[in-house]
Amino acid sequence: MSTLNGLKLVNAKKPTAIPPILQRRNKLSTKVWEQIQLAKAHKEGGTFTVKRFRTVKDVDGSRKSIELEKRVRQWWFVSADGKVCLNVRYGAKLIELAKGKTAVEVASGEELIKTLEIIKSAVEAGELDAQIEQASGAVRAGFGK
Repeated sequence: MSTLNGLKLVNAKKPTAIPPILQRRNKLSTKVWEQIQLAKAHKEGGTFTVKRFRTVKDVDGSRKSIELEKRVRQWWFVSADGKVCLNVRYGAKLIELAKGKTAVEVASGEELIKTLEIIKSAVEAGELDAQIEQASGAVRAGFGK
């Protein structure tokens, strides 16, 4: 017992669920990470897909997991003047980054990756929580119809 005396002992309980805003923040952060990987693969001339596992029934009725590839759609496009524009999406909804502005204009693919990393750090810091909440409400409203 003398070895435990040097440690700081506390009575702590592990939370059973994380708050909804943190779940949404993590979801958007994961999607931005996928866009970063897609941009890196696009720059190198390759492809990027996300692996998903799905449980299916065999002919004899037993269940087994199979690995499927999910295609990731890019959030950026080339505008009429030749610049690359990046939209940030939560589900199918565009996130408004500033009042009336939904896109970030970048010059090149290298700048696109840096911009996506900046957006990812902003999401993780909670700077886009209000926009995430608004987009989440719009997505949820679509299911209630």
